[in-house]
Amino acid sequence: GLVPHVMLNVKPGCFSKNQQSVSNIGESMADSIEPLFPHKAVDEGDSTADPIEPLFTQKVVDEGENVTLSCSYSNLSDTVRNLYWYRHYPKAYPKFLLYINPFGGKTKPMPPRLDAKVDKTKKQVDLIIFSAAVSDSALYYCAQEPTVTGNPAALYKNLNTV
Repeated sequence: GLVPHVMLNVKPGCFSKNQQSVSNIGESMADSIEPLFPHKAVDEGDSTADPIEPLFTQKVVDEGENVTLSCSYSNLSDTVRNLYWYRHYPKAYPKFLLYINPFGGKTKPMPPRLDAKVDKTKKQVDLIIFSAAVSDSALYYCAQEPTVTGNPAALYKNLNTV
């Protein structure tokens, strides 16, 4: 299976300077990234790992709209567990965007035009993109901190060593 992902396609507005087509970002690119996510292998081998899945696999919006991408997760353990968002452009490595946890911790400062929230009742983590730009068209990945290593830095570090 693929790493859980959401494909976001932001359509250019009438006055956009960038009229390039972004519709070719798709499943073929997603097929090539699995080795870049070491936590996926950890989770598959760990029966206590908590799955995390996107609520939808594709979203198309108009330029300038606010966008919310969502993933659902199972119960987190009593220890603080981080939830991560990554962005993946074609022919590039996935890039760490931010983390958040259900106990109030999150990336500070947040990247421009981005925010995140966790709904513990719905068991849902959201990535919010304000005023979407064509350049936001990409694959987005949600992930949980590995239960085996317990090291939130491992995900980002390992992505850079592939």
